[in-house]
Amino acid sequence: MTNEQFDFWQDHSATFLEMAFKTDRMEPLENPDGEGLHTGDCGDTVAMSLKLCGEVIEQVAFKVQGCLHTVASANAVAELIEGKRLSEAWEITPERVIEFLETLPKGHYHCAELAVGALYRALADVRSKQREPWKKKYQKSG
Repeated sequence: MTNEQFDFWQDHSATFLEMAFKTDRMEPLENPDGEGLHTGDCGDTVAMSLKLCGEVIEQVAFKVQGCLHTVASANAVAELIEGKRLSEAWEITPERVIEFLETLPKGHYHCAELAVGALYRALADVRSKQREPWKKKYQKSG
């Protein structure tokens, strides 16, 4: 066992720190094309919204009730899918988010799973609304 101290600012990657403190995607989207909410066993919750242009994800917004690791994971998901086709977004995995963040602690890998779970639910909502477009007119926004 080592006595080394973890220095949050020095021991995290620049990517992790940027994703942990980036706030520009935390504003709700007006009339999103898909929304997903996922709560983890830890009690953290991610609500993710997607805005599309055809089959391309144009904008991602999210709300997190949880820790900084969950915020970093949600921002990483958004970073990885904005500008991508829906089919590519379905390929995002928690492992890809962990790899992107570089220094997400092992004890917080569930935060990546939580963010990806919210994404999958938002993608499923998009699919549902594409099958039944009339539903979009009756959704709650914001």
